[in-house]
Amino acid sequence: MRAHGWAGSPPADASEARSRILAATRERLAEAGTTSTAEIAERVGITRQTVYRYFPTTEGLLNAAANQAVADLTTDLVEHVRAHLAATGGDAGDAAVEVVAYVFEHLRDDPALNRLLAPGRMSGTVANLTSSASIEIGRDLITGFGIDWDSLGWDEQQRRELVEHLLRTLQSLVLDPGDPPRAGPELRAYLQRWLAPALR
Repeated sequence: MRAHGWAGSPPADASEARSRILAATRERLAEAGTTSTAEIAERVGITRQTVYRYFPTTEGLLNAAANQAVADLTTDLVEHVRAHLAATGGDAGDAAVEVVAYVFEHLRDDPALNRLLAPGRMSGTVANLTSSASIEIGRDLITGFGIDWDSLGWDEQQRRELVEHLLRTLQSLVLDPGDPPRAGPELRAYLQRWLAPALR
């Protein structure tokens, strides 16, 4: 790659170029809640045409940032739940509460993820929450929580149904967060009363 642009430090390859553009996009979304291709180009030190080489439309760029945020969220979720259970001595019920609360709060508060809930995208996002692909991803995720599901008597089908139930609970919160919306300790207390007992 040419040394021109990129603030004098060109990326090694296309993958690094995309990563830098996406990082700048997420930074800008975190600062302002929105952005444009021109702003990202200026931040990275390249032209708009260079951004378009990797992301042909602004919509595509913002969608890629949202998808990257989802991937990061799933990784962070496993680490968060494992740390929470280790610190509190929690059980499967506590894990379920943290899964729903953590994802709901990040969907709402992370600007890149919040884009998935914007008008015109909400219906697709909500429908995809309980898709077969989402359930399979969730089933893989809960195996990383450090819970011995076999000793609890949960077979593969029951684990799949658990993930579906967690996603349906999340789906309900996304569609109607309440008036006023629950968050933090209040949200967790609500989930402890009505969700956690099913796992105990």
